[in-house]
Amino acid sequence: MLSVQNIEKYYGNKNNVTKALNRISFDVEPGEFLAIMGASGSGKTTLLNCISTIDTISSGQILLDGINIADLSESELAKFRRERLGFVFQDFNLLDTLTIEENIGLALSLNHSDANKVQQQVQEIAQKLGIADILEKFPYQVSGGQKQRAACARAMIAGQSLLLADEPTGALDSKASKNLLEIMTAINQDLDATILMVTHDAYSASYAKRVLFLKDGKVFSKLMRGNRPRSVFYHEILDVLATLGGDISDVI
Repeated sequence: MLSVQNIEKYYGNKNNVTKALNRISFDVEPGEFLAIMGASGSGKTTLLNCISTIDTISSGQILLDGINIADLSESELAKFRRERLGFVFQDFNLLDTLTIEENIGLALSLNHSDANKVQQQVQEIAQKLGIADILEKFPYQVSGGQKQRAACARAMIAGQSLLLADEPTGALDSKASKNLLEIMTAINQDLDATILMVTHDAYSASYAKRVLFLKDGKVFSKLMRGNRPRSVFYHEILDVLATLGGDISDVI
């Protein structure tokens, strides 16, 4: 589904160049849940920004469903983001002036999709995520967990190829974090959604099927969970983080 091939990213000018990404390569299979970890300055957010088309790479290729995103024009990129990428934010980014139903279907409505078709798609995804009974309510009228589910529904509404999450639990307490991670796991396992999550938190990363660790803009290490319990995987993640060096408080 996603193929990142020898990408590099430079910032600055010829007198002061910073290499944020240094020939990074990896693939993400359909239905995979991948976490990317690293200390501050490791390049993980830059990598996510390049994959999400917010930023551009200096060299290499990023292919999503066989499409080289570097070849797309600005208008094609905008369409690509709407139709292929879903985003899960820390603070949900729901609009209080719209109902849950309108929030979930907003991207489709902005694309001038048929109103009846939008309503049908919203109903289907809301049913799958257990929030069909709150569609007429406003965000301030529902619980935090219901907001999380609505945000995930919005991210998936158009059948996006890839869900991108940047520190999705960063602003949440432990209970809300666990709820969101369980929702993302259910979306991955039950709906076969492909998820790429950037996180500094080992607990969050332990919900993924695979973890890539970045250091100084390179892939430092990787871990596959396999059939091991999440608790075992969590401690293996901590062991790798301990070998990264630097200020470990940045990553755990």
